[in-house]
Formats: sequence, C-alpha cells, structure tokens
Amino acid sequence: MPKKNAKAQKTNELDGKEFFAAINLIEKEKGIPKSYMLEKITQALVSAYKRDHETVGDNVTVEADEQAGTVRMFVKKDVVEEVDNPCTEMSLEQARSKLPQAQLGDVIRIEIKTRDFGRIAAQTARQVIIQGMREAERGMVYDEFSSKEHEILTGVVTRIDPRSGAASLRIGSGSEATEAFLAAGEQVKGEEYVEGMRLRVYVVEVRRSTKGPQVLISRTHPGLVKRLFEMEVPEIYDGTVEVKSIAREAGSRTKLAVWSADPNVDPIGACVGPRGQRVNNIVEELRGEKVDIVKWSEDPAVYIAAALSPADVISVDIHEEGKTCRVVVPDDQLSLAIGKEGQNARLAAKLTGWKIDIKPASAPADEEVEDEEDVILEDEAEE
Repeated sequence: MPKKNAKAQKTNELDGKEFFAAINLIEKEKGIPKSYMLEKITQALVSAYKRDHETVGDNVTVEADEQAGTVRMFVKKDVVEEVDNPCTEMSLEQARSKLPQAQLGDVIRIEIKTRDFGRIAAQTARQVIIQGMREAERGMVYDEFSSKEHEILTGVVTRIDPRSGAASLRIGSGSEATEAFLAAGEQVKGEEYVEGMRLRVYVVEVRRSTKGPQVLISRTHPGLVKRLFEMEVPEIYDGTVEVKSIAREAGSRTKLAVWSADPNVDPIGACVGPRGQRVNNIVEELRGEKVDIVKWSEDPAVYIAAALSPADVISVDIHEEGKTCRVVVPDDQLSLAIGKEGQNARLAAKLTGWKIDIKPASAPADEEVEDEEDVILEDEAEE
C-alpha cells in the first residue's frame, strides 16, 4: 500500500499561482514592472509554440489571468468546408463538436491543453524571467547612469589590465552597480592605481551594449575640474559665479575663467576661498595639479592679458580677422608668459579661443616673432 504521507510527484508544468507569485516577487525586489515581464513571457510562449507549428502564423494568443492564477494559450481557427491548413483551419464538423452553434466562416478559439505545452511554458517562463531580469536590470542601470553623464562619481578599482594599463572600476552599489572603463588615455600621467583603491572620476558618456551599459570615465577631462569647483564653491553651484571656460593639461596645469554678474561678488576670491582653502582642496584632489583662476571679460584684450597670468602684459593688439592677437610683455616676463615648453601661452590660447603671438617689449615693432615665441591655438577650450 502506498504511504499516506507520500510527497506529490514533481512536475515541470507551469503552475499559474507560483508563476504570478514569482513575477510579483521580482517586481518587489528588483523593481522590474510586472507588465514588462508578462509581455516578454507571452511573446516567448507564442514563439515557442510557433517553432513546432510553423504554419500557425499570427493566430496564437496567450492570456495571463492573475486573479484566476492561470496562463492559457489559444489558437484561432477559421471554420471552412475543406481544411488546407490544420493549424489555422477546422471543418464544420470539428467546430460543432466544440461549439454546436458554429457556422462556416466563424472564427473559433481553441485552447491548447497538452502536457507538452505545460512543460514548454514552464521552461520558457523560467528562461524569459532570467533573461528579462537581466535586460530590465541593464535598462535600469543605463537609465541610472545616463542621468549622471558629466558628473563626478566615486568608484573602486577592481582590475588593472597589465598590458594596456586600462583600469576597471565598480561604480554604484547593489543591483544598480556597474563596471566602468578608465582607458589608459583617460588617466593622468604619473598617477598610479591599485586594486581596491577608491577613485573619483568624471562620467564622459554612457553607451548601450549587448553586455549592458558601458560607462566611459576620465580623470583627464576638463569637466572633472569644473565639477570639483561646483562641489567646493557654493557660488558656482548656485549660479552666482559662472565658469566660462576651462583649459587643462591633466596632471600639470589648468586654467579656469570665471565671471559673476553680481558686482558685489569677486569670482576669483570665491573660488580661492578663505586662506585658499577651496582651491587647495581641489588641488589636493587633483594630486598637486596647478590651477590658475582668471577673470573672464567681454573685452578680448583684457581677457587674453588675464589668461596669460602670472605674467604681466604691456599691451594686446587684437586682429579680428583670423582671431589672432599680438601680446607685448616686459623682457623679464617673456619666459613666464610663454611658460615651460610653451605651456602657459598654449593654455591661454585654449582658454580664450584666440591665436596668441608673444613678443618682448625690446623687440622692434615690425620684427617677426621667433618660432619659440609663436603660440598657435590647437583646440578650442572644452566647456
């Protein structure tokens, strides 16, 4: 005699109540909408049935009734005199065996109740739930990080590629965390990264990919400096002081042009902060990178002279055609104006958007500027 407490045999068939319970749990824990999951699963069930019944066409539908706890599949068939395609047609005799009042030309829905469908449905549902969760999570992560483009985030270095030097960072937490890629070209020369290190990075772009969202980050982007100032200087954050332009050579030097519409606010003083605390905090975050803060002006000559600081400028001769200018500096300021390997003048050109020729005051007015004193703007300053 069979034992009374014998366990019921396990089945691979789809249990409607368990199915909806699983969907509700996923919605609660993962935040994936139930409607999204149901749509994916019904599409997959229809596709699975069509694989075995190629001539059924679009005559298959799936109905999921949460209140009744059922998932049912139907195939629509036309009532015809002569059946050519059994998947989509049925004879009048067959139709009347199921529906006595059936007539030629009617369309009858026949429920598919085979055990095979039950197994297929259960397997498909499991596969689609897993795949749907992955897709939905990727979509949620993409939405989460795409809203953070051009912002600063903190990540943990998870891996360093020994060949290219590129670093992978884990950004975010829980189900909304993702891997971000810090290419070798986006790293500051001289900075060393080790696994487990926490690092602040600038989100350049977020892309969709087959493996999930791809977050491209940078430590060299001028936007990193701008965001650091926004975080450190309340007047920039609230719009009282505006960052007009930034020119940066990462790891070495940055020039920042600021301006305020409020005559009572000193934009440079606001950025420097009491006893230089604000700018010092930013320099520390940039690991010693020098930061020059200059005042922006509508007058190109005034702006260019300020951009060449810390050098003093005697005069700026503007030539609107070609957007070029000639700057005269005291003889003892020439090296300072040009900077080491031309860096000061090069950054000033990027910051202002003007081509700058620098010459000493002792040089004749018609003398051509020497090659080492020529500074040609290479790139527009990045906003």
